Amino acid sequence: MDVAAPSPTRAPGGPGRPPTAPPLGRGLRRAVAGIAVLAAANLGGGVYAAVTAQDERDGRAAPRAGTPSGPPSGPVTNVADGGQVAPLKRVVPPDVLAVGTRPIGQAQIQRIAKLGRVRDVIAVAGGAVQLQGRQVNAFAVDPSTFRSWTPPGTARDNDLWTALAGDQFVTSAAAADQLKLSKGFPYPVVGRTMPSLMMGGSGPLGLPGIDMLVHKKTGQSMGLVPNIAVLVNAPGVKPATTARAVGRILGSGADVINLHDQKYQAPASGNYLDLYKNAAKSCRGLSWTVLAAIGQVESDHNRNPGRSSAGALGPMQFMPATWKSYGVDGDRDGKADIMNPYDAIPAAARYLCDHGAAGGGRALYKAIWHYNHADWYVQKVLALAKAYGNRYG
Repeated sequence: MDVAAPSPTRAPGGPGRPPTAPPLGRGLRRAVAGIAVLAAANLGGGVYAAVTAQDERDGRAAPRAGTPSGPPSGPVTNVADGGQVAPLKRVVPPDVLAVGTRPIGQAQIQRIAKLGRVRDVIAVAGGAVQLQGRQVNAFAVDPSTFRSWTPPGTARDNDLWTALAGDQFVTSAAAADQLKLSKGFPYPVVGRTMPSLMMGGSGPLGLPGIDMLVHKKTGQSMGLVPNIAVLVNAPGVKPATTARAVGRILGSGADVINLHDQKYQAPASGNYLDLYKNAAKSCRGLSWTVLAAIGQVESDHNRNPGRSSAGALGPMQFMPATWKSYGVDGDRDGKADIMNPYDAIPAAARYLCDHGAAGGGRALYKAIWHYNHADWYVQKVLALAKAYGNRYG
């Protein structure tokens, strides 16, 4: 099919598109409150304890908003003058996220890398900063390497990563909306220092509780804590198993979460849940959970419906050429709108049904594969569909 791939989860171009690559006592522990709390309130300060602890050990306190602790960071870099970013070679779906109360040691990171079936591990700096008067959990990353760990649609957004390489900041789509941020405008970001950084864009980051990315050099100057978090990719093994193993290595000094846990797989709203369920009725044998999984993977339930690098559009990321054949006027307003979820979700059901999804089993696998020609994509969709089924019945 010409639809695009995942988001917490988005891919480059939907049904009919070409194959895509696979993608902190009471202290510190209580201050962290766990990533799950951060996920429930994305702009919470769960990692903030780590930054505070680091500042206290250094004998310094983080500046308050409006009281920069040092000279300005200099002129804002325009994206046109931004840094270079390496092209995306593959997508690395993170299975486990661990956040420490202090920097995670290199020996521990190496032990994690040696766990069975662990293919990729990346350690990043992080902490909470203030943006628009709110605490926002941020990671400081190398754009060229970290992009692979984000949802496919985000990973393939070269403008976003070029902006980050040019010392701008990017946020989750939810943070951009809640904080009323505008791309291309400068904002003071308060850490140990208070640089004025331009907002370079937004998109699904796929990491519960993490709503902002800055360049690693900027994070260092702001006092974000090095190696405060680790992401792990371990294909072919249950994520819960990997999470337990990582937890044993890191001990009580870290909060470890399974990114496949059901609490991170819910549809954006009840309205969308109804849309998926109603659309599935048009294809007897097709479960609504498959549509919900594709909706999450493709646009995070319409949080990121813009054009992908492959040209796909809308909440279900159809290629325009495919839309001409499969577009549906779901809301009966006289037109089939690729950007309208009331049209796009039934269209996705139609496409899948025409490709044999109602048959279940191997036929369903093949139908999803036609939607996006990648086995990792099919496996991701089926895993999410199972999580939706377990949670919502």
